[in-house]
Amino acid sequence: MTNPTAPATPEVTLLTRAGCGLCTTALARLRAVCVEFGVEPGVVDVDEAAKTDPGLRAEYGDRLPVVLLDGREHSYFDVDEPRLRADLSRRPA
Repeated sequence: MTNPTAPATPEVTLLTRAGCGLCTTALARLRAVCVEFGVEPGVVDVDEAAKTDPGLRAEYGDRLPVVLLDGREHSYFDVDEPRLRADLSRRPA
């Protein structure tokens, strides 16, 4: 079942921080999955974002990288590729 409140085009975002090796690996894997669905993932550095949104770093900063799908946490520390593919494939074309 699709989520009626989800945007027509999925919003995939990786929360990261500078110098995070896991984040670099996760971004490469995330881009590889997203390209299959014509989606360009966004990247948000939680330390930079904390200048205007300190809650973001407080919520996610100790378990980066975090993948958000349509603003909701999808996975962390790693990209759950099978689940992300399944969730993206359920989206309307």
